[in-house]
Amino acid sequence: MKNHIKLLKVILSALFLAIAYVLPFLTGQIPEIGSMLCPMHLPVLLCGFLCGWPWGLAVGFIAPLFRSLTLGMPPLFPTAVCMAFEVAAYGAVAGLMHKLLPRKKPYIYCSLLIAMVAGRLVWGTAMYICMGISGGSFTFAAFLAGAVTNAIPGIIVQLVLVPVLVMVLDNPKIIDLRE
Repeated sequence: MKNHIKLLKVILSALFLAIAYVLPFLTGQIPEIGSMLCPMHLPVLLCGFLCGWPWGLAVGFIAPLFRSLTLGMPPLFPTAVCMAFEVAAYGAVAGLMHKLLPRKKPYIYCSLLIAMVAGRLVWGTAMYICMGISGGSFTFAAFLAGAVTNAIPGIIVQLVLVPVLVMVLDNPKIIDLRE
């Protein structure tokens, strides 16, 4: 049974990675807010919630780098590198919080909010370091713009969709990933 669960997690993680790869193509069709919807975040958060923190971390780290190296978008440095750390934090923290907290509706939102804050803080730290390495600067205003202001549509989508999908899919009758 344990091997079956591990195989299911590998398959689901590969599916979430594929969705993270393809979803920006769909949201990119809405030029005004396409990138503001943070399309890679959704499958990584779901991966963390459903498959666990190690899988969420791995998918989150790989997704932006894989897109950058194969498609050139997002640009590798500093964008994809910083996104890799950010999105890995989303997947890892979502999965860890979901494991530690009771599996009830309010705690799904709590786990999601903690993951969203942690990921944005990791992104800000990574941008600060990368910009410092490249001789640029990363101000607090730039952090607020990138992490909050420009991401408001994505934040709303995450707060609406992720908990609903987790409640539906994190059900032993649908997908039983509990070891």
